[in-house]
Amino acid sequence: MTEQDLRQKVADIINGWVGSTRGDAKHLEILSIYNNHKPLARSYPVKVSDAHCATTTSAAYIAAGMADWTGTECGVEKYIEIAKKKGIWVENDAYRPSVGDACVYCWEDSGVGDCTGDGDHIGIVTAVSGNTFVVTEGNINGGQVGKRTMQVNGRYIRGFFAPDFAAAAKALSGSTTKPGGTVGSPTPQEETVYIVKLGDTLSGIAAKYGTTYQALAQYNGLSNPNLIHVGQQIRIPGASVKTWRKGDKVRVAKGAKTYTGGSLASWVYSTTFGVIQVDDDRVVIGINGAVTAAVHAADLTEA
Repeated sequence: MTEQDLRQKVADIINGWVGSTRGDAKHLEILSIYNNHKPLARSYPVKVSDAHCATTTSAAYIAAGMADWTGTECGVEKYIEIAKKKGIWVENDAYRPSVGDACVYCWEDSGVGDCTGDGDHIGIVTAVSGNTFVVTEGNINGGQVGKRTMQVNGRYIRGFFAPDFAAAAKALSGSTTKPGGTVGSPTPQEETVYIVKLGDTLSGIAAKYGTTYQALAQYNGLSNPNLIHVGQQIRIPGASVKTWRKGDKVRVAKGAKTYTGGSLASWVYSTTFGVIQVDDDRVVIGINGAVTAAVHAADLTEA
């Protein structure tokens, strides 16, 4: 996985929640990812009725495997404190962000000079073009996940998070260095890391990779194979998933979901698609060049 792959993965995850409203399935997925992550920030489980901009940002980073580099929080000011401690805080309204960075807002900004007020809101940068960028945010318009277009050095910008995506991509691809310089055991070359999505079971994951839930439970140290949560990383030993290439003809496995855990229309499972783009485990499929969905590589078979 490259740095750009990982940045786009974060953007795809949070964009997959666009249109969510308070209390719907996607909102509950966001809360599940956040509340099941350990350690839970300040030991506070976020409720459906709570503001959730920082929670949504945290959940996207968690689901992408980035939490070690970004930290997690449900409050914007507390999240800024974490970013400063991790050395990823950018105190510069004129900073030109990259996809995957986080933009923090202060609604009391006068637009004159560098804003140093309290952080009121946060979202993730999901597109950049020239001096404009798009931020995907939770808790806007009465509790929805939506998008906002901003100008570089625009009014209301408080600052940015600029996580070390290069280091994270290297570590998630098998390197052992983590934030703070800690070193763990090398990841076996053939090991695959699967991120649990809504509706997954350990037995279902095992079936995708030709193994058993008992083997996965033992390999991952799971005392109860029935308890896995959205955003959890499941390590799969010796997994071999076919490498797809642009132009390959594929079918989608019945019951598979989109890359971000969304539902697919029933006709998708009986249709042959062409591979349009491949980014590590993320495969974009479609018909005659028109995108249908992005799915996990393991959910595809050769047509």
